[in-house]
Amino acid sequence: MVEVAIQNSCSVSAVTPTRENLIPNYGTIGGKRIHPTNDLYLIDKVIEKPTPTLAEQKLIIPGMRAGHYLCFFGMHVLSPSVMSILERNLKNAGGNKIGLTEALNELAQKEQYLALEKNDWRFDMGTKYGLLKAQLALALSGNDRDQVMSELLEFFVSKNMNSTGK
Repeated sequence: MVEVAIQNSCSVSAVTPTRENLIPNYGTIGGKRIHPTNDLYLIDKVIEKPTPTLAEQKLIIPGMRAGHYLCFFGMHVLSPSVMSILERNLKNAGGNKIGLTEALNELAQKEQYLALEKNDWRFDMGTKYGLLKAQLALALSGNDRDQVMSELLEFFVSKNMNSTGK
């Protein structure tokens, strides 16, 4: 992502194709694929947690599989202009909450803003056990995978033995 941002001198956010029934959980983009690439998009609109109806009306990406949209993956390489937008929005908010998504939508209106498609696991830290799932995925993909697996197995066996009274 950093390389793409440097090469294009712009902000870049990671996105992943997401089924329409899940998009009310994520920031979602509209735009168009940059040819000849298969994974790079020019963002023209960003909406936080849209309904499927709103996404169908405003967030279509030509060539995207029907019923799928590009949603944020949680990784961003942002230009300094985002901070200026956020600072101005904060001053105008009068003590109310401001969101990054609104600033990113404004950024897309002012300058080139790209999305890089990543097809990988995504974990929602705001859900029950989201952090635990992310930590387990990280531990199980590392060099100590076998050790982590054996220690987890020992833990579950001992928990099971304790709960059955054996």
